Amino acid sequence: VMVWLRRCTHYLFIVVVAVNSTLLTINAGDYIFYTDWAWTSYTVFSISQTLMLTVGAVYYLTFTGVPGTATYYGLIMTVYTWVAKGAWFALGYPYDFIVTPIWLPSAMLLDLAYWATKRNKHSLILFGGVLVGMSLPLFNMVNLITVADPLETAFKYPRPTLPPYMTPIEPQVGKFYNSPVALGAGAGAVLSVTFAALGCKLTTWTYRWMAA
Repeated sequence: VMVWLRRCTHYLFIVVVAVNSTLLTINAGDYIFYTDWAWTSYTVFSISQTLMLTVGAVYYLTFTGVPGTATYYGLIMTVYTWVAKGAWFALGYPYDFIVTPIWLPSAMLLDLAYWATKRNKHSLILFGGVLVGMSLPLFNMVNLITVADPLETAFKYPRPTLPPYMTPIEPQVGKFYNSPVALGAGAGAVLSVTFAALGCKLTTWTYRWMAA
């Protein structure tokens, strides 16, 4: 039984990380509601999602050694989050108000970096990490542009049963800083390299535990 459990460790880890990614999506500054802290939340959201995608996708990618599995992992995160975001639809909001983060293009860049460097882990860590960190905030901002205006929708479909911290309020004129995309991309590009290395290390630890 223990041998079987150890060999299935990576499947368990994939599920755990993907579920946590879904929770993090909803809790780390859900930018559906525009508040005074909208762009601050967006930056925190971008960084947290970049790191969660990187560590899980790199782990899965290096464990299987097959380019394409990072994209598959991003698909798992996307499906889980769509299911979780269905709560907004159940509350009565229109379907185009449900915003799901864009992970797939960034995950594809991870696969591309791994494939183009002939499965070189160090290139994956450096190039893949930087590509994910720089691309994810940009993709998600483009994603936001394509959906219904969150502030207008939130006031059109008020939900008094929502907790106070999720109640939409009018945004202030001044922004916390000028470019949440640039700040999120800059911080994400640096930090995701570290998390890509962590994903590779998790693969090593898993193999060691399976061999024990």
